[in-house]
Amino acid sequence: MSEIAGSIWWMIVALGVLVTFHEYGHYWVARRCGVGVLRFSVGFGKPIWSRRNKHGTEFAIAPIPLGGYVKMLDEREADVPAERLGEAFNRKPVLQRIAVVAAGPIANLILCVALLWAMFVIGKEDFAPIVGRVDGVAQQSGLRPGDRILALDGRSIATATEATMALIGAAMDDRDVQAQIEDAAGNQIERRVLTSHLPAGFDQQNVTGDLGLRWQFAVEPAEVREVAPGSPAAGALQAGDLITAIDGEAVDAADALRPMVQRLGARGGEVMVEVEREGSRLALPLQPQRMTDPNTHAQFWGLGIALGRSTPPAYDALQRYGPLAAIPVAVRQTGQLASDSLGMIRRMVTGHASLQNVSGPVTIAKVANASAERGLTWFLQFLALLSLSLAIVNLLPIPVLDGGHLLYYLIELVKGSPLSERAMAAGQFAGLAILAGLMGLALYNDILRPVI
Repeated sequence: MSEIAGSIWWMIVALGVLVTFHEYGHYWVARRCGVGVLRFSVGFGKPIWSRRNKHGTEFAIAPIPLGGYVKMLDEREADVPAERLGEAFNRKPVLQRIAVVAAGPIANLILCVALLWAMFVIGKEDFAPIVGRVDGVAQQSGLRPGDRILALDGRSIATATEATMALIGAAMDDRDVQAQIEDAAGNQIERRVLTSHLPAGFDQQNVTGDLGLRWQFAVEPAEVREVAPGSPAAGALQAGDLITAIDGEAVDAADALRPMVQRLGARGGEVMVEVEREGSRLALPLQPQRMTDPNTHAQFWGLGIALGRSTPPAYDALQRYGPLAAIPVAVRQTGQLASDSLGMIRRMVTGHASLQNVSGPVTIAKVANASAERGLTWFLQFLALLSLSLAIVNLLPIPVLDGGHLLYYLIELVKGSPLSERAMAAGQFAGLAILAGLMGLALYNDILRPVI
């Protein structure tokens, strides 16, 4: 399946699952409160499939998979027969209306816990939070290759993903992080990661890179992937060779090789390239040559090789629990994700986080496809995070969203009477404007992100 087709397919699957649960939450509570439900639709537009149950509710699937809705009997939207007035949503007590509206986000919250539970029972594979290479701020902070991050600011860290998210939050807040570390010798030590020392305008989507921190799994070995015909390496190096040293200087990663070749090439003369090949160690004399980058047209000293792994790095961290033990773990993880998500919203409102972090359907589709390709547990985690995000966004006090309706009903509960239709109409108009602005920003980011 192509990337575009896969992205579209997995986004449809993801939104279909999340919207169905969200709307079913509204439907289930509405039926228990005696509200008449006319239609339960997944997707927008003219239904392409529909069925009616014994209560007269039409269950439909529509072609535009960007949401869904539950249409209830309501005198504000259409005439209601006299014999069914007791089923009208607008005639229900305010507490029941609050329960019906809140049920959608709550269903997504429950789904998030359930998805994380399934992920932990199956076993979530990830990479260990072991430092691979350091320079810049990370080196100034005392981090060293082989260090394993155990905790950051008291938060237990099990994977590189968790460590990265904690560092991103600290960098956005312009504060340092207290790190508990196990070094390569097995000693437990503490270090202060100087995330507040990042320069203004650092890349918030590549905080670890700007810190000068590369995780061990991300450090590419200097493995020869391809040899250019007619180049200095032709006839000497082969695909699969692992370059271990040049002129006696160790090569510990692919990105360390190029500056070494530049320095030695400018010096002139042959260089001795040491490689591992099928269990044997070889020393091969090569003469760097001046080459031209086809993209930038800049000249450089090169050997005529392309580096890269022949196989992707293997996961080295597994989080797996029994069915019972996974329940509290999933609940805690949901709480941590909710805290991180709310923190990101707070930072964007206060200006500490870039609005480029707002993503639209294109980015969501790409992440859905990438998660599905990495395996079931990664896709479950993606669904859980998206379900939680849907719950949080819907609870924002913006009219037209569930949170806006809850705000109206809470005001009604306090003052003892509903808001005037004029006030509600003004709120709806403002809510639509805010929502349109957010959608426009998300689409703008989607379009701009591939260019950047």
